[in-house]
Amino acid sequence: MRRRIKQAATLLAGVLLMTGFAKGDSGMKTITVDPADASQVNGGVFEGWGTSLCWWANRIGYSDVLAQLAAEAFCDPEKGLGLNILRYNIGGGDDPSHDHITRTDSMMPGFWKNPRVFPITGACVWDYDWTQDANQRNVLEKCMDVYGDGMLVEAFSNSPPYFMTESGCSSGAKMPFKNNLKENAYEAFAKYLADVTEHFAKEWGIRFQSISPMNEPNTSYWQAFSKKQEGCHFDPGPSQSRILVALANELKLRGLGDIRISGTDETSIDTQTLSLTQLSDEALAVISRVDTHSYAGSGREFLRSQTLLRGKNLWMSEVDGGDTMGRNAGEMGAALWLAGRITEDLNGLTPSAWILWQVIDSHICRNGYLGRKDTGMVNTEGGYWGTAVADHDREELILTMKYYALGQYTRYIRPGSRLIAVKGPAVAAIDDRQDLTLVLYNTEPEEQPVQIDLSAFGDAYPAGRTVRRIRTSGTIAQGEHWTELPAETTDEKGLKTVLAPHSITTFQIAGK
Repeated sequence: MRRRIKQAATLLAGVLLMTGFAKGDSGMKTITVDPADASQVNGGVFEGWGTSLCWWANRIGYSDVLAQLAAEAFCDPEKGLGLNILRYNIGGGDDPSHDHITRTDSMMPGFWKNPRVFPITGACVWDYDWTQDANQRNVLEKCMDVYGDGMLVEAFSNSPPYFMTESGCSSGAKMPFKNNLKENAYEAFAKYLADVTEHFAKEWGIRFQSISPMNEPNTSYWQAFSKKQEGCHFDPGPSQSRILVALANELKLRGLGDIRISGTDETSIDTQTLSLTQLSDEALAVISRVDTHSYAGSGREFLRSQTLLRGKNLWMSEVDGGDTMGRNAGEMGAALWLAGRITEDLNGLTPSAWILWQVIDSHICRNGYLGRKDTGMVNTEGGYWGTAVADHDREELILTMKYYALGQYTRYIRPGSRLIAVKGPAVAAIDDRQDLTLVLYNTEPEEQPVQIDLSAFGDAYPAGRTVRRIRTSGTIAQGEHWTELPAETTDEKGLKTVLAPHSITTFQIAGK
């Protein structure tokens, strides 16, 4: 059986937003790296990089060819991105009579069957069908095999099963700002999540490192009969606290109390801070980590401080976007946007993990899937979600420059490193051997001279030390893709270098 990964060709031209270094300033820019700004989150230990499996794994997992290609492209530490964190979606499962979701990938199956709701008490019971969600699990298992030991798997939920909801629909309440989990179903929903967690561990040998029972709960995104996906509103405070505590109790009953509970996966950094501060003392005691998305909000440092104040770990657990950066950057526009978002999140939050929403967000298939039509190829010179496109007709993955942009970070800043907050378009991390890794990007169409100031490290990186350089720039057809460049050497202050136009460059300096 032939296995192929094809790279995306250049499509349309566009004018892209310019950010990063100042326009028209050809002078030397200075990036100062100070070990005093090293992350304190998770004791300073960076846990790694990841992606959610929903919904792309649900879409491609029927094909062993596509599933294996994806595992190698995204999780192979040597040949691919080396992602070591996967977020597995425990689907709620909608009413089988509903037919409102139009995406080909987001109709997530639940594991229940034969649900019964008692009319007087409203209590619900159900049986299980463990054959469900075979596609997502197929991709998960292949990714775990490719990465090897050390893969972290977090389970998360977008919605309870439909029969536990007020609206009778797993896409949300009839009024989207209202809670959709029935008042008498919190314990039932917690039982459902714990049952799935237990089955994965006992029957398939997949032990979730952590579980998050909510997804962007304090929003008005989720409404019954949505065309897009499952979702459920939980008010901050009592409602969010109640499901966290109920889940903790159910896990303990099964001897799974060591599985971490995280929350609350709000869409905005500022909303996450609000939800964190409104959790009950009991709920705060059962969570060990704060998961936040970074689609909106600006208070990164404040959320970090509030998390540390409460003695919790912190993940940036989901983000992506269809935006671009750079003036006339072409295929590098989306890549530079991603570099900018990673840089802003790592320097502001200094989280112990950074997780992309979906590595694959678009699909090519002449026949579509489950009666729906796929979106087709993305415009690689514009903004788009994901880093690759799955071509089901040819059983290929089409990689984009956004894929290679992500790899400039994930391949070289590895689990066990410690982030160092930096001001400017740069990320820095140091490992236990004191090897220093820096990733800089340039949104300008001109070269940018840069002085990387390492004076604060004292004599740790003296003049004459070899500096390894790896760069991504240009196009898929003719550009640089993790290209090894001639080495440079440090000077008395650190490193003087020149960033290529519209580029992302990784620098590695060995410690003593």
